[in-house]
Amino acid sequence: MRLIGNILWIILGGIEIAIGWALVGLVLCISIVGIPLGIQAFKMAGLTLTPFGKTVRYGGGFGSTLANIVWVVLVGIWMALSYVAAGVFNCITIIGIPFGLQSFKMAKLALWPFGAQIENL
Repeated sequence: MRLIGNILWIILGGIEIAIGWALVGLVLCISIVGIPLGIQAFKMAGLTLTPFGKTVRYGGGFGSTLANIVWVVLVGIWMALSYVAAGVFNCITIIGIPFGLQSFKMAKLALWPFGAQIENL
């Protein structure tokens, strides 16, 4: 079921969003200051490409919390809200509920990415 979900996800727009995240990551990694942000963008690209069968484990310490606060203020809230909106629209139909749940998982990661690890189930 994970394979079918990931294939449908990729066909229905996951590849475009993942490519967008990867390009943002490349642009951010041009400067030394942007490298930590670029790494988080690559993390989002990986989860956005194939979200089914993956889980996000949150952790980190004080440094991750400070970085996440800066992230939320600068961009995290807007990205998370867009993923929540996509999740709500997906959950309108029964067929879209699994895709909506994946969008909610990505919304949480988009809001608080530092210290998070993506793991396969």
